[in-house]
Amino acid sequence: MDFRKDINGLRAIAVVAVVLFHFNDSWMPGGFAGVDVFFVISGFLMTGIIFKKLEKQNFSLLQFYLARANRIIPALALLCFVLILFGWFCLLPYEYEKLGKHVAGSIGFISNILYWRESGYFDAASHEKWLLHTWSLSVEWQFYIIYPVLLLTLSKFISLTNIKRSLLLLTLLGFVICVAITYISPRASYFLLLTRAWEMMFGGLAFLYPIALNKNQSKILEIFGIVLVMCAYILFSEQTPWPGYYALVPVIGTYFVLLSQRSNSILTSNVISQKLGAWSYSIYLWHWPLVVAIYYFSLSDRFVYIGLILSAILGFLSHKYVEQINFTRNFSTIFSYFRAKPLWMAIILSLLGSVIFYQEGFLHLAPEDYRYASANAKPSPYRDKCHIHEYQSPETACEYFNTQNVEWATLADSHSTEIAYALAKRLQKESIGLKHFSFSGCVPSYTEEEDFSPCAKWYNETVEYILNDAKIQNVVVVHRYTSQLVGGDNLSYPEKSNTKITDNTLRLTNNIDSLIQTLAANKINVYVFYPIPELPQNINKLLGHNYRNNLSFQTISGTTRDWFETRNEYINKHFNNAKYPANVKLIKPHEVFCDAATCFAVKDGTPMYFDDDHPSVLAAEELVRLIFNQSSYSIE
Repeated sequence: MDFRKDINGLRAIAVVAVVLFHFNDSWMPGGFAGVDVFFVISGFLMTGIIFKKLEKQNFSLLQFYLARANRIIPALALLCFVLILFGWFCLLPYEYEKLGKHVAGSIGFISNILYWRESGYFDAASHEKWLLHTWSLSVEWQFYIIYPVLLLTLSKFISLTNIKRSLLLLTLLGFVICVAITYISPRASYFLLLTRAWEMMFGGLAFLYPIALNKNQSKILEIFGIVLVMCAYILFSEQTPWPGYYALVPVIGTYFVLLSQRSNSILTSNVISQKLGAWSYSIYLWHWPLVVAIYYFSLSDRFVYIGLILSAILGFLSHKYVEQINFTRNFSTIFSYFRAKPLWMAIILSLLGSVIFYQEGFLHLAPEDYRYASANAKPSPYRDKCHIHEYQSPETACEYFNTQNVEWATLADSHSTEIAYALAKRLQKESIGLKHFSFSGCVPSYTEEEDFSPCAKWYNETVEYILNDAKIQNVVVVHRYTSQLVGGDNLSYPEKSNTKITDNTLRLTNNIDSLIQTLAANKINVYVFYPIPELPQNINKLLGHNYRNNLSFQTISGTTRDWFETRNEYINKHFNNAKYPANVKLIKPHEVFCDAATCFAVKDGTPMYFDDDHPSVLAAEELVRLIFNQSSYSIE
């Protein structure tokens, strides 16, 4: 396909938007939509390559795959290799383990699936994932694998004209699926090919159905398209359901620019746009690790500007010395394609990443006390399976260990997950089962309408399920109350957390009381936890500090007891003054986590967390002891 300056300019605009968003999202709140622009451009180019070959009846699937591998893998492989070397010298074992997993996923082009399963794109933990941005490359590669196979297969049965019509229908169907899944399963919709393929096929339609335009019409269409793209970058934000129907704005904008075919536009054909467009792939690859490095090393704001400059420099160098390498483009036999160098780059790096992952970041080379602390700063082994992030029917919730005799239930947000597991292990000794209900970030939503919160429907259905189950007679309730009711941030420590009592605070508090009163009126025992103390940073960072400075792992402080009491003053006072029925037992986690002066990250050699606010399984076992101290059960 002939080189088009306008496409190169579009790439420049897109990569600038993404980079600005990642370094400082206030500069370009919707800059993440730059990835959608890349998808449309990619679909346009791939459709052109495939259809031209199909028309000439000389399309080779292996040559197509090889061309994509030559284009994408070498620069990505270099980045992965550099990060592996960097990680060996600079990362802690648990961080290196995670990097190994992500290297294997990225170079194997399944990283979008890994990140979908791990968490959301915009969450805080995203700044600890050095290769998070490769999810989009995985989506594109998956499209490259399936799309030509689909077109090639269809060409055996129907004409190219009918294939074009079929793509129109597939694009429409893909968009409808995308909109539906965006609201049903937001995390899946962001990361998976199923909800992104329509964007690439939309770009393909620009190739398949060009429009004849005069000079003025072309200019107007280009300007309108760029305005739409810029509106997406400026008006949308992390709170916008994405991709969904909002993604039509940058997708249609890019589509219009592609249709306009303006090769001499000052907007896209200027020298800066052409240079940045040429380097865009490599800039995209290198910028995100620089963003993570700033976060990881807690560098000052001025490093953001250094990071921007380095992104361009590294992008230029990678483009000139890696992307420009002329790898073999064709082989004489099928088996000779195994000699392709990019293929071996991918295989070797995938194996390296896998070894790092399965060796737990070479944890066995660390001191024994660090190994113990790191190995036990872990979540429930059932967290990924049983803790949900999107609506699921309560009937499908996990039941632990004795499904024929489920007498207990745990309810609320993610802070109940490890408690559920530890409690179930304790109950297992008496052949008693437990049903685990937890929804990520779920605010107290009992009695509220479905649109009150993402979990309101689930919350009310779950409470109803528990009430209707006569076997369940003991319910444990755990929320991250302070964060949900009055806000503030544990990461602000030692500064005071900026909490604020609002009308919503009172509403949520009433929801909590309604839940407790309702459960108490229908069940034998209701156990309500006070707030679980929080850390100022992830426990693994605190462990890493002691590891690097040869300090003890017997005791590591988290916050002062006074800070904990001040941050949680509102809900603590509420529970202290509440007049709940006698069968409501209030549990105080700070009796486990704190002494009179300090709340601990590691206490008596036991890691109390697996991140900065969720208890580890070992800490959860201690919290369960508090339950049985107030229970009629005597299980040891």
